[in-house]
Amino acid sequence: MPQTIVIADDVTGAGDIGIMYAKAGMRTMVYDGKDEKGQEYAPCDTLVIDTDSRLCTAEEAYTRVYRKVKQVSQMGAAQYINKQCSVFRGNIGAEFDAMLDALQEEFAVVVLGFPDNGRTTLHGIHYVGGVRLEESQFRNDPVHPMTKSSLREILQEQTRRRVDNIWYEVYEGGPKAVRQALEEKRKDGGYCIMDVRDNRDLQLLAEALQEEKILCGSSALSEYLARLQASEFAGDGIERGGNADHTPTSCEAPTWAGPNGARTAWEGKVLGLAGSLMPQTAAQTEYMREGGYQVLTLDTRLLLEPDQRRRECERILQAAEKAYQAENFVMIRTAQDPDIVKETKSLGQQRGIGNVEISVAVSGTLSEIARHIIETQKIRGILVCGGDTSASICEHLKIRGMRVLEEIETGLPLCESVSRPHYRLVLKSGSFGSREFVERALKILSGCGA
Repeated sequence: MPQTIVIADDVTGAGDIGIMYAKAGMRTMVYDGKDEKGQEYAPCDTLVIDTDSRLCTAEEAYTRVYRKVKQVSQMGAAQYINKQCSVFRGNIGAEFDAMLDALQEEFAVVVLGFPDNGRTTLHGIHYVGGVRLEESQFRNDPVHPMTKSSLREILQEQTRRRVDNIWYEVYEGGPKAVRQALEEKRKDGGYCIMDVRDNRDLQLLAEALQEEKILCGSSALSEYLARLQASEFAGDGIERGGNADHTPTSCEAPTWAGPNGARTAWEGKVLGLAGSLMPQTAAQTEYMREGGYQVLTLDTRLLLEPDQRRRECERILQAAEKAYQAENFVMIRTAQDPDIVKETKSLGQQRGIGNVEISVAVSGTLSEIARHIIETQKIRGILVCGGDTSASICEHLKIRGMRVLEEIETGLPLCESVSRPHYRLVLKSGSFGSREFVERALKILSGCGA
């Protein structure tokens, strides 16, 4: 029986929070949660379910979360977490409400701060890299433009429940003072958003909130909650870790001399996909291109008309096939040029296609191309930048469950699919990771056997 059940709104977020528990020694599994029927889950300490609901309507997101929480609530977990984007993109209010309604509860604590990835909350105002959310890169998000910085305002627009705050000054009194303040907020029900200045705040909040039944927000708090769980479980005789009941799968990163240098003993091929328009992903793919790796660019302007789309897909497939004759890694990215992105949106508007539909079309095209390459090249290592593209490739490959193995960078794990063929997967949020992340992940994927 899992100690913690997490409902995540996309697959990269599911992996993001899953690794927080796995690296503390918790047996952690991630499953696709779109199937409305009951599902069997492998034994684990932490069960993470991806509802893939960020791009849904609020009504559909509510329904998906409500149904899934109702199903898994029979498992009797001690704690439930609703994992959302660390800048509140998506159907935040609908999904929080769905969890409370399904569990017949009226109060939840919200902790969105993720200092290691530049997200902090001070007096209820959310910052990204020291810049107010409304002034950050997320203001121009093509699907969920973030034009406000007050988390209370953002959430209150999406829920009928009361939204309140507790500011960091309360933390001076320690966990006991936080719990006392929460008891006062609990009387009115709804949601209480907590400030987060740094990791010390997260550690304090974990101590104060470890007995809370429902928590909402980003994955960062779970790193400290998992450590507390691990200390409680120490000595109980149960073998834990992401590979429980499975042949050990961890591997050493090989000696790597660049794309034309010495190869590892295992000549397995790796495919990279980048569908995110975030500047972090653009920098990561450009780093790979500058390093001499094979990076192919998909022209999104050609994807909205069937014949043009077919020819563009054929061009990419032919280029990838040729590249794999000489190299073991190819990355396919969408065009990052702002003018091309703008023109793609304009073409979509002329055809009555909105930004969400364009995003789905682009992710779907990348995944169709990827599936063909994976099948013909017998690829088992897959690296994806972007939540929408990650969800799409999992759908195309019929990946329903994954074991969370090890952390590559903060919040960015290596996973393995539970069904055959066993794929090694790195599914990354578009706005996470260092400039060198893709190369770092490639080294790990290239060092693992099939």
